[in-house]
Amino acid sequence: MQLKKTMLASLLAVATCAVLAVGLAPQAQAADASGTWSWTMQARGGQGEGRKMTLKLKVEGDKLTGTMSSPGREGKATDTAISEGKVKGDEISFSVTREFNGNKMTSKYSGKVTADAIKGKIETERDGNTRSRDWEAKREK
Repeated sequence: MQLKKTMLASLLAVATCAVLAVGLAPQAQAADASGTWSWTMQARGGQGEGRKMTLKLKVEGDKLTGTMSSPGREGKATDTAISEGKVKGDEISFSVTREFNGNKMTSKYSGKVTADAIKGKIETERDGNTRSRDWEAKREK
């Protein structure tokens, strides 16, 4: 009888551990998008060296905030705040609106975050047409 109780207690302990492990698995942390990321954006037509873009992000829950820095005239960096920043698991999305000569242009970024990279798409609308291109940023150390 004592052996049955011991076996039952052991079985119950193993089952409890298994249930807890399965219950915790979906809550595993996705890679944190907080930090500084950079990539080179090719010039139109793929000519020239491109421009180094820098993205500084901060995650608070499901909210994403930050700034994007890009080279401006005479090499002086221009910082632009991101808007509509969201985090859902390992996916992020945000918008950047810039103004050139009185015209506003919004780029919508989306991507999947890993420990060292963000890979995704940039969508822009111009003259009623939506254009999409890939982007990949690397985490700066």
